[in-house]
Amino acid sequence: MCENNTNTAENKDRNNISRYKMREQAFFLCFEALFTDADIEEIADNAGDARDEFLSDYAIECAKGVSEHRDEIDEKISANLKQGWKISRISKISLALLRVAIYEMLYQDDIPVSVSINEAVELAKKYTGEDDSAFVNGVLGAIAKEL
Repeated sequence: MCENNTNTAENKDRNNISRYKMREQAFFLCFEALFTDADIEEIADNAGDARDEFLSDYAIECAKGVSEHRDEIDEKISANLKQGWKISRISKISLALLRVAIYEMLYQDDIPVSVSINEAVELAKKYTGEDDSAFVNGVLGAIAKEL
């Protein structure tokens, strides 16, 4: 019985973080998924162990959603790239950020599109250079107009 209370407390703690932090965790998972054939659950377990931190349920579910809908998400990205550009030319960081934001834009009705775009741009500024954040903003803005 005590174990259930501990698990409940752990779940509450790991989900008692900002949506920004949850989104950042989802981005980390999606970024790591670019370099392995492991599924999101395995990546999340390994990441949690390596960093000694709990990953939010949202981060895991978001990353799973990105994985499940990757082809559709990548089609949206490809359709909104400049002529001659391909997904393979996009930095891995920007690609992971785009996938998380587009997943939210398409499948998370409770998150305003503008919030998904803004937070993806903020994460791009944090983890990449100015050019990448402008690129992320441009692609997401074009997709938002389609919605």
